[in-house]
Amino acid sequence: MTIWTQPVSANTCSPTLMHTFPRLQDEQPQNLCQYQGKVILVVNTASYCGFTDQYDGLEKLYAKYKDRGFVVLGFPSNDFGKQEPGSNKEIADFCKNTYDVKFPMFAKSIVSGNDANPLFKMLVKETGTKPKWNFYKYLVDRKGNIIDSFNSLTKPESKSITGEIERLLNEKI
Repeated sequence: MTIWTQPVSANTCSPTLMHTFPRLQDEQPQNLCQYQGKVILVVNTASYCGFTDQYDGLEKLYAKYKDRGFVVLGFPSNDFGKQEPGSNKEIADFCKNTYDVKFPMFAKSIVSGNDANPLFKMLVKETGTKPKWNFYKYLVDRKGNIIDSFNSLTKPESKSITGEIERLLNEKI
């Protein structure tokens, strides 16, 4: 799997989002700078995990807040318990057919350890918290600042997450 990082003007994109990843469905490069100005929940996902039903909650969050400038970014990973063994196509089909996922998903990548993709390396560095399992969540504000992280046990619809999302959506830029 290839991950691209390309230079983008610091005036237009925060360092957090200055990365390009292949889209899950067709592996076309997607620059994360397109999400600059949005409140972002970054999540590492897996299809065969006890937390996989969180796709439903993530999709509900996305549907509820997307028109206000919120997006979920999903990063499938096989890092924990080998619970994402499939190809990108298999993962995309599972997400669409099982949970009707509409939020952006990226190609399978590594999210922990020395070989983690550059976004997750940055998330870990900034929060001091590495993903310990699938469905670990990181919240990023409209300016690209990494605000908080939430463990796998914290459901997407929890008050701790929705409260922070609403607070960030209501902030003046």
